[in-house]
Amino acid sequence: MDTSLKNKFDSIIFDLDGTLWDSSANVVLAWQAAKQQVNYIKEDFTQPMIHSITGMTYKAIFETLLPYLTEGQREDFKTIASKKELEILYEKGGELYPGLEETLKHLTKKYKLFIVSNCQSGYIEVFFKISGLEHYFLGHQCYGTKSLPKADNIKDIVNDHNLKAPVYVGDTMGDYNAALKAGVPFIFADYGFGVVEEDQVATISRFKELVDIL
Repeated sequence: MDTSLKNKFDSIIFDLDGTLWDSSANVVLAWQAAKQQVNYIKEDFTQPMIHSITGMTYKAIFETLLPYLTEGQREDFKTIASKKELEILYEKGGELYPGLEETLKHLTKKYKLFIVSNCQSGYIEVFFKISGLEHYFLGHQCYGTKSLPKADNIKDIVNDHNLKAPVYVGDTMGDYNAALKAGVPFIFADYGFGVVEEDQVATISRFKELVDIL
């Protein structure tokens, strides 16, 4: 077991989608329902499609998936899709990764825990409501709050909570790049939706492996 990271950090900041849970199946349901309310979306939304854009901001997501729409149409659909997404996830939730609560319970004895995600406002709150895990986290920040890049939101958490040695855990190159820009070491969760082959300080294949390395 690699113990080189033990006692190196004072806090852990987590990505959400692909790191703590997978809500993509129900996001598909939400966006398909939103599609029925307009007449300008050509394709059906699928889980692989959702996985491909996980970690992007809401604005970038629809620019990537629906480049043929006008800016006005994208903004209109984004509003409809975001509302449907929160409604359906509040009802159906997402799939929590195995060992999530027991691992958080163990980690919170030693580390301050936070979430920083590129999601819309209200999404992290839905995760908390569905999972019942809010009490393990001291704070959270998302793109929807201030429309800031993830790196800036990581910096906000670090500064607001006076963190001296944080580490970020995520599953995409976007997460890695954000952590790098924020000056925070990165742990790659390879069970998620992305690939990172850079200089992460560690790679985990199951969430509960954090107990062993931290």
